[in-house]
Amino acid sequence: MASQKIPPYHELMWPALTALKELGGSATVKEMYERVVEDEHFSEEQQTVSTKDGRMSEIEYRLHWARTHLKGIGAIENSVRGVWSLTDKGKTITPEQMREDTKAYRDDVQHRRKMKQADDDVTDEASDEGADASRDQLIARLLAVTPDGFERLAQRLLREAGFANVTVLGKRGDGGIDGVGVYRLSLVSFPVYFQCKRYKGTVTAGAVRDFRGAMAGRGEKGLLITTGSFTKDAQNEANRDGAYTLGESAWVSWRLPNLEISRHLGLI
Repeated sequence: MASQKIPPYHELMWPALTALKELGGSATVKEMYERVVEDEHFSEEQQTVSTKDGRMSEIEYRLHWARTHLKGIGAIENSVRGVWSLTDKGKTITPEQMREDTKAYRDDVQHRRKMKQADDDVTDEASDEGADASRDQLIARLLAVTPDGFERLAQRLLREAGFANVTVLGKRGDGGIDGVGVYRLSLVSFPVYFQCKRYKGTVTAGAVRDFRGAMAGRGEKGLLITTGSFTKDAQNEANRDGAYTLGESAWVSWRLPNLEISRHLGLI
């Protein structure tokens, strides 16, 4: 397999099902992604391949469709959005049966599409096409704003999240630090430095290391805010033993007056 070639979604169905079994029969989308990346030995180069809109990695996108089809054949289910679990069928299904059932499921979907019937079963996590379109438009607008404008937006987001004294640095010679804010946790307050990466694509482990290096001598907690996504290696680097660690990347939605901002937020 070429270094950047990503298997089609139907070839990821069995690895996704296996990942659920290995994780005890249930898992979040993020946990499934990490286990499949580990089991299939995807390189960081493969993880950096993003979809055309830059909203997620190609592996994440194809795993989404793998889950959709596994749900369509009754092998998995999600009682809570983003949390998946094996069904009785999923616990015993064989690769051969999965392929047969998947073909039958696709044929049924195509038939219902031709009959112009609702195809709600085809999508789950991205079922609301209107919401997807709005999110794509929002990402496009974020990519079009000036670097200073994006930093100011990040400043507002952090204030909405409860940070105090949020200051945008973002000047030449800032060493990769775009700003800082103070976060209060119970009786303790501490500064959190942030860096904005406004681009299509995936944040790599190298970018996390560079940010940590820029923080050296300033503080122990930082935030990476990006319109893209994070590779598994970047997430591992953010939680590396012996290094400053606060959390890991997550998809977060902020609601502001008349505006909903969705982006990836990584804590390191």
